[in-house]
Amino acid sequence: MKLIVGLGNPGEKYADTRHNIGFKVIDQLANQLAIPLDKRKFKAEYGIDNIEGKKVILCKPQTYMNLSGEAVRPLLDYYDIAIDNMLVIYDDLDIAPGKLRLRQKGSAGGHNGMKSIIYHVGSEQFKRLRFGIGRPSHPRMQVVDYVLARFLPDERPVIDASIEKAAKACEKWITTPFSEVMNEFNQS
Repeated sequence: MKLIVGLGNPGEKYADTRHNIGFKVIDQLANQLAIPLDKRKFKAEYGIDNIEGKKVILCKPQTYMNLSGEAVRPLLDYYDIAIDNMLVIYDDLDIAPGKLRLRQKGSAGGHNGMKSIIYHVGSEQFKRLRFGIGRPSHPRMQVVDYVLARFLPDERPVIDASIEKAAKACEKWITTPFSEVMNEFNQS
């Protein structure tokens, strides 16, 4: 069984913000795979289905970003999912907008959602897909205001294309070794 988690904040207020890119990728993936996100339990919204003989859970924690681990840990425990079978998708300020970086493991890198997951699962040894959102171009703009702002109209084409690409990478991981997915999707 595989667990794919997209990080974000629940509610319309945050729906199209940079910080919710993980939710956007999960929504795209759920649409691609026709997996309804119809379960609400463990402080999460999620869906389960079999894809090519593999059981998959797509999850959007409903705890707000900084408490994401409170949703992830119970799902891992209840469904008895090994941490090696989890992939977390989240926004990254240090990567150019729309660029994707897949990694086998790593630190939180200052991301509070990842800090929470690392704390609750007790390890940094899980897969992640970092989705670049870049840094604020205006020197006086606070990072928190930037990540909670919506993408600009001229950014949308690149971001939308990358959301599709990220969802394809996640879908491929369901049946393909992660190293092969990294080789294919880290190149651009």
